[in-house]
Amino acid sequence: MVAKAGPIPAAPSGPLSVTAKFSATLYGFVEFDSILDSTQSFNDVAGNGSIARSGTFAANHDRMIFGARNSRLGFKLKGPESEMIKSSAIAEMDFLGNQPQGSPSPAGSPAVSESAYFANPTFRIRHMALKFETPFVDILAGQYWQLFGWQANFHPSSVDIQGLPGQVYSRAPQLRLSHTVKTDAVNVEVAVAASRPPQRDSGSPDGQAGLRLIVNEWKGMRTAGGTGTSVDPASIGVSGVARRFRLPEFANAPTQTQTINGYGLSLDAIIPVVPATATNWDNALTLTASFARGQAIADLFTGLTGGVSLTPLPADGTGKASSFAMDIDNGLVIFDNNGQMHAIRWQSVLVGAQYYLPTTPLRMWVAGNYSHMNSSDIQNIVVDKNGSNVNSKIFSKSDFADGNLFVDATQSIRFGLEYAWFRQTYLDGVKGTNHRVQLSGFYLF
Repeated sequence: MVAKAGPIPAAPSGPLSVTAKFSATLYGFVEFDSILDSTQSFNDVAGNGSIARSGTFAANHDRMIFGARNSRLGFKLKGPESEMIKSSAIAEMDFLGNQPQGSPSPAGSPAVSESAYFANPTFRIRHMALKFETPFVDILAGQYWQLFGWQANFHPSSVDIQGLPGQVYSRAPQLRLSHTVKTDAVNVEVAVAASRPPQRDSGSPDGQAGLRLIVNEWKGMRTAGGTGTSVDPASIGVSGVARRFRLPEFANAPTQTQTINGYGLSLDAIIPVVPATATNWDNALTLTASFARGQAIADLFTGLTGGVSLTPLPADGTGKASSFAMDIDNGLVIFDNNGQMHAIRWQSVLVGAQYYLPTTPLRMWVAGNYSHMNSSDIQNIVVDKNGSNVNSKIFSKSDFADGNLFVDATQSIRFGLEYAWFRQTYLDGVKGTNHRVQLSGFYLF
């Protein structure tokens, strides 16, 4: 017996609807950088690296860099929502990762070849975090901007790859709790975070906390870095960090530990002097300002050590110097001649302005920044036990200024031209100065 075929189902009257539980948004940019430095001091990321001292070979010769390492790729993810719970995540990567063998040294003797460093860069995690939002508290867990400095809400605009000298600029794995009280006129955000400790053997995380006031209807144009253009409200933020360090005593055979506390305070502001909207940028003028002060906070800046490193132990009975069990990054703490540990203090001021030109066939704006950093105690701490001239290796002051021109050829293609001036003052009074000209192109998506 042969079964009869059933009726043919009717064709759908309209397009099929497919509903996904999760959504993903791709974003990022492709970046090309061409950089000319007047000295052989920096790689593509200058940060707070040491500048070649006046009169040296590196100070008297220039350097040219081409690169694309600051290109970025990210995904914003959203999960199913309910009336009480919203879930999201961010996964963002770039190519500024450290090569396994190190990086080209400023002196020109690379631990890894220049070809490998600039043409075959390392893909790395930039942000990798989940967020869980409820009416009562928001929870963020993973690697994200540090709460200290309310990053990146107050970052300035520049063609130079950030962080700039004197700019609080850092990310870390963390667990953050926050809540925003919203009204028509202002929002108030409060947050606390336990962040990755700068020394894992301290046995305790960084503690960070912040308060931010947002004026909802007073908005201006702001570009964070070279690519993050948005309409942002006026806001003021205050934040702090508390941390602990625990190192072995400065001895060949340590039996005890020394502990010292670090702390920091950051005040930040965005002021739209001439407000703007998403459709009208004409003559928009926005100011940014940041002030940070504290001790043992160098890791919250980019590449800041001041030239300080933990020194070798004095020679033992055999006449050989022993190496110190270094489980901490350079530039945070040092030991004096008596073996006493000290936390290094830094203070920074960074101010910036962004002016958006009236409508032209091409969208254009100019931006300028100035920063000053200084350490109040680094010159008073003896850091070398072997008698070498440390005053010629350590700087206590840093100044930076730049001017930037941005041009949007289309909604996706952007060009930026920058002149930047870097200066550092070493403990013996000698200065190091670098002039940088950078031309960059960006494809935004």
